Amino acid sequence: MEQACSACDLTCPMGQVNADCDACMCQDFVLYGVVSLPGGAPASGATVYILTKTPKLLTQTDSSGRFRVPGLCPDGKSILKITKTKFAPIRLTMPKTRLKAATIKAEFLRAETPYIVMNPKAKARRAGQSVSLCCKATGNPKPDKYFWYHNSTLLDPSLYKHESKLVLRNLQRDQAGEYFCKAQSDTGAAKSHVARLTVIAPDETPCNPTPESYLIQLPHDCFQNATNSFYYDVGRCPVKTCAGQQDNGIRCQDAVENCCGISKTEEREIQCSGYTLPTKVAMECSCQRCTETQSIVRGRVSASDNGEPMRFGHVYMGNSRVSMTGYKGTFTLHVPQDTERLVLTFVDRLQKFVNTTKVLPFNKKGSAVFHEIKMLRRKEPITLEATETNIIPLGDVAGEDPVAELEIPSKSFYRQNGEPYTGKVKASVTFLDPRNISTATAAQSDLNFINDEGDTFPLRTYGMFSVDFTGEATSESLNVGKVKVHLDSTQVKMPEHLPMMKLWSLNPGTGLWEEEGDFKFESQRRNRREDRTFLVGNMEIRERRLFNLDVPESRRCFIKVRAYRSERFLPSEQMQGVVVSVINLEPRTGFSSNPRAWGRFDSVITGPNGACLPAFCDDQSPDAYSAYVLASLAGEELEAVESSPKFNPNAIGVPQPYLNKLKYRRTDHEDPQAKKTAFQISMAKPRPNSAEESNGPIYAFENLQACEEAPPSAAHFRFYQIEGDRYDYNTVPFNEDDPMSWTEDYLAWWPKPMEFRACYIKVKIMGSLEVNVRSRNMGGTHRQTVGKLYGIRDVKSTRDRDQPNVSAACLEFKCSGMLYDQDRVDRTLVKVIPQGSCHRVSVNSMLHEYLVNHLPLAVNDNTSEYTMLAPLDPLGHNYGIYTVTDQDPRTAKEIALGRCFDGTSDGSSRVMKSNVGVALTFNCIERQVGRQSAFQYLQSTPARPSPASTVRGRAPSRRQWSSQGGQRWRRGAASLRFSGVAQQPLSN
Repeated sequence: MEQACSACDLTCPMGQVNADCDACMCQDFVLYGVVSLPGGAPASGATVYILTKTPKLLTQTDSSGRFRVPGLCPDGKSILKITKTKFAPIRLTMPKTRLKAATIKAEFLRAETPYIVMNPKAKARRAGQSVSLCCKATGNPKPDKYFWYHNSTLLDPSLYKHESKLVLRNLQRDQAGEYFCKAQSDTGAAKSHVARLTVIAPDETPCNPTPESYLIQLPHDCFQNATNSFYYDVGRCPVKTCAGQQDNGIRCQDAVENCCGISKTEEREIQCSGYTLPTKVAMECSCQRCTETQSIVRGRVSASDNGEPMRFGHVYMGNSRVSMTGYKGTFTLHVPQDTERLVLTFVDRLQKFVNTTKVLPFNKKGSAVFHEIKMLRRKEPITLEATETNIIPLGDVAGEDPVAELEIPSKSFYRQNGEPYTGKVKASVTFLDPRNISTATAAQSDLNFINDEGDTFPLRTYGMFSVDFTGEATSESLNVGKVKVHLDSTQVKMPEHLPMMKLWSLNPGTGLWEEEGDFKFESQRRNRREDRTFLVGNMEIRERRLFNLDVPESRRCFIKVRAYRSERFLPSEQMQGVVVSVINLEPRTGFSSNPRAWGRFDSVITGPNGACLPAFCDDQSPDAYSAYVLASLAGEELEAVESSPKFNPNAIGVPQPYLNKLKYRRTDHEDPQAKKTAFQISMAKPRPNSAEESNGPIYAFENLQACEEAPPSAAHFRFYQIEGDRYDYNTVPFNEDDPMSWTEDYLAWWPKPMEFRACYIKVKIMGSLEVNVRSRNMGGTHRQTVGKLYGIRDVKSTRDRDQPNVSAACLEFKCSGMLYDQDRVDRTLVKVIPQGSCHRVSVNSMLHEYLVNHLPLAVNDNTSEYTMLAPLDPLGHNYGIYTVTDQDPRTAKEIALGRCFDGTSDGSSRVMKSNVGVALTFNCIERQVGRQSAFQYLQSTPARPSPASTVRGRAPSRRQWSSQGGQRWRRGAASLRFSGVAQQPLSN
């Protein structure tokens, strides 16, 4: 029978209305509850509410996680809410029953702040069209509110009626700009990346039709008098989102993504010494469908102490295993579409190393990026008595006190189900000590956290520790209820950091650090004469096993860095996909060049306009922070510009007097024997009213856009690749660093994007000198390309270590196969031409037989060269042909070259093995008189200055060759210059 209260409008289908007229009460019913923590331990002190107009407190759980509430109605409708600090609230519906009592059970899950998993996309539209921008976040509890901002101004939800999806109809020009969303829940907030919306007039051209300048390097015998250089301007269209044709659907991701690209080319003949070179020059840009690309991450996982590879380990993305390391610790991962932040966890199945979570930058425009992953070696376990108080020191730098200590009170261990554990404990606690500079690359994640407003902020670490507690007899994983962390305040050399110090734990799913607790000051007597002040924090060790002693640091800047193919530092020779890393250093007091410890490690990827590297800085004291910067491509370190004995601001890329203030020093500044692959600077924040400091290379944190859009003429730091004995020329220009620069053309060297097939032929040279070898690649059987040049490749042979008069060359040629229209195949006409006076001695019998059986057969009446119609089949080392297909051109080349050097179809070597897997053999005699070789000619040519530089290049180091992709293979002791002997130029 329903009871009504005249004082309020609440109607109770069961029981009676209470005195507050906000709930129904059943006096003869009792609700019992059991609440546990993750894993089954009792959740003591949890608060139980009933949700009415305002939440009403009912009771709290006792020490065993139980509660009892009389008087509620089992109506199957009322909602209970159970809360506990650091855990996501639990919502339960009252059971529906006719019994006098009921029991409910619930288990807490750890609270997780919102985390953005879908960011809005950059889009372009014409005025009057519609667009949708989407955002999605996860968390525990799940975010229930979304806010959208336009140029940092909150959009009124009542006007736009948005949630996670913002729809803008009948767009106007003033709606262009930057958009981002903020997701919010009870546990916090998170902001998405910024997406730029471009809005143009209905009759406006979506792309600038005039191509920008783009220089390509010409062969050694193709000097251009008109420009007084070995370069030719072929033009290019900057790849950017444009307003193209769209259907009527309003989607989070456009059905067709449009980019500015080359729509019209012109064939030109470049006059060289005795021959002409065809090329395609960009004449017009327009809006067209973007080239499809695939982002790939490759890497090598090894120990930070001695480089031991993590063999056959697992690689996880979230809870999914996405890859596995090989015998040498290498792995490959295809980045899923729409991934914004790549968080990977590396798990060693042999348990030699600490499980490591890394946030890896990757090229969102496609192509492969190579990362060196360093892991800490797991500390050997020690045996603890669970019934005794145990002290574990954190820090093992010789001659130094520990940074901190873990204090585990007696009877603090318990099993996963909550039962106390009193036996012996195997404890492995591995500490990453920032006082040891070599540990920086093994830092977990990217040391970021999200504040209450949803902004991402960096942390400065004072040490990370990984804990692993197991029962000695059963090897079961154990939790620890109460742990004290005693941090020695004398180890914190920046006094302003002491009050901000916190304990953090790593969320392995997001790669973000989340706060575990604060520290409090406490004085302790270490011995009779010494009193020390410690920072003491409390924590529990449950499902998370990696912790951090950190302070938030708001003093941030960006360092502008560019990577180049050579010391000419030409803007057109910038390299993309280079991993640039910075180690933030804390100097000893008064000694800016002698760091005491590192505080943070960051990495970024260079794009078409370089990279902006985040680092700590200070505007009051230039020496408060310093930065150690290094760069690598495909696992090989690039060189920084020298600082001694020559100190050339034009070469370094930064003008005076700012350069002196930054105290630029290459790593070999004081020790010529040291590596040349990094530099160190003082992070002096630019003064806002200083003209000489307003144009880079250091930018204030709020000026990120200025850093990203800075022209090549603006100040920046530089890395470069040592030029090697290799040259590539493509009739249709293509930047292997940027797959989106691919152009639809019958003469494209790579006919299909996202499927790059590299082909090499091994040429053996009998003679006392190393010889330059050229492949000239032309259309052979396709009606659109027959007799037309695809491109040329030059490479110098590599001396055999064991045979003084033998060398060999792995020479790239254009693979036969389908052209871009996928209509019919072309057998590439390949001509192999050794330099100088060479005579063909032999051809691999299996290769010859294959070519005879696969007509037509090329004419070979000139014994100084070799011509073939390249095989359609991949063949292998038995034929002297090496073919590899990959979604990244540089990787395909690297693998094929490794096999060619090794002379096998599945191996890899950096040492040339001249007697195995050979296709062609030439006997080359030494000439006493003649002109310079290709690479001697290039060496004797001065480096071309960049717009902000007049430095001249040095002669290259002794390297065998360097690919445009960046992988370099070392020669033995052979030099690029031949003493007293001049070489004949390459035959064409």
